[in-house]
Amino acid sequence: MEKAYSVDRSRTIQTRLVLPPDTNHLQTIFGGKVLAYIDEIAALAAMKHCNRVVVTASIDSVDFLSSAKVGDALSLEAFITSTGRSSMEVYVQVVSTDLLSGNKTLTTESFLTMVAVDENGVPVAVPKVIPQTDEEKSLFETASARKEHRRNRSKIR
Repeated sequence: MEKAYSVDRSRTIQTRLVLPPDTNHLQTIFGGKVLAYIDEIAALAAMKHCNRVVVTASIDSVDFLSSAKVGDALSLEAFITSTGRSSMEVYVQVVSTDLLSGNKTLTTESFLTMVAVDENGVPVAVPKVIPQTDEEKSLFETASARKEHRRNRSKIR
């Protein structure tokens, strides 16, 4: 019988403070800094799901919806939305909070593909994922379309 785990096994949440060295001349966080945070939390979520070392196969999409400024808290949440044989699609959402007003803003959404590997870097099988909430089920059901888009994108090269 194949192993399968609920999405909650992989759910990972981090909070980070936006500091002056993280920002550009407009005092908003560098997009590259946000990308680094996204890649890190996606890897953590994937490793929690499969108990293996993972590598980033692709950052499939990143939508910067708004910016965060110095003094804001960034809350990142990541979880596995679907799995292949050795790959895992990870959804990451970033929300900024103005700590003085309490206002929250969705700043970034992203999908990444992580691959589990052994000690020689060879891809290894991962457990399936079981969505439970409506959001998880929706992301699970639409994952095949995103996978097809990734395949078509790679054919263009």
